[in-house]
Amino acid sequence: MTQDTLSPEFYRQVEKADHIVFSDFDGTITLQDSNDFLTDTLGMGYETRKGLNDEILYKKTSFRDGFQQMLDSVHTPWPECIEYLKNHIDLDTGFKDFYEWCLAHNVLVVIVSSGMKPIIHNLLVKLLNGEDNVYNQHPLEIIANDVKITDEQKQSWDIVYRDTTDFGHDKSIEIKKIINYKNSFAASKNQSHKVHYFYCGDGVSDLSAARESELLFAKSGKDLIKYCEAEKIPYTTFQSFKDIHQKVESILSGQSTIDSFNELGK
Repeated sequence: MTQDTLSPEFYRQVEKADHIVFSDFDGTITLQDSNDFLTDTLGMGYETRKGLNDEILYKKTSFRDGFQQMLDSVHTPWPECIEYLKNHIDLDTGFKDFYEWCLAHNVLVVIVSSGMKPIIHNLLVKLLNGEDNVYNQHPLEIIANDVKITDEQKQSWDIVYRDTTDFGHDKSIEIKKIINYKNSFAASKNQSHKVHYFYCGDGVSDLSAARESELLFAKSGKDLIKYCEAEKIPYTTFQSFKDIHQKVESILSGQSTIDSFNELGK
């Protein structure tokens, strides 16, 4: 399925963390989905891509096959794709404050993405660093697919999927692995502290992760909510990370319960 490529240093962070927030990247931490943006503007176009998204959502096409078709429609050289995205993708307005709050309160944030790690890293270097250089000093763990360059001129490239599943990267595999490791470590140390696990997402790439957290944050107006309603998966909505920040802080401070935020069927 997938090999464990997470570092010993990352597992030490998991051991030390009081709580863990898993998050999608594209369209969740960023305002735009970088892969959709490439496909819509440099590839097959919005209408065709949206049609494939619907096929994935309603299980007519696997995410892996649909996503591959989208990326295959983009013929722009890899370095140009990176620069193009750096010039057009924006960070969610509340994410930096939320991340800095998490650092101050021992909450580990982990990016679990069906996108490509080099794109995510390059965007975070540009968008998250700022004057305080927060990303370089406290880099986020990025669990995602990779990219291979298929010619010396870097004109051609292709995605390298993380696993062999129909998702290409089944996010539930990594999330379960981390949660099981954390729970086993806490039990071995006789820790009585209750660890909370959250997941933040927006679309079809998050279907495999939707059931794996105590509280699922689903972005308002996006496809993940349709899936949750159809599959009866509890969730709470967010417009930006300002909403996630408020709800997570309220839960961890004991002011609110996880169940109080459930919006399924409402």
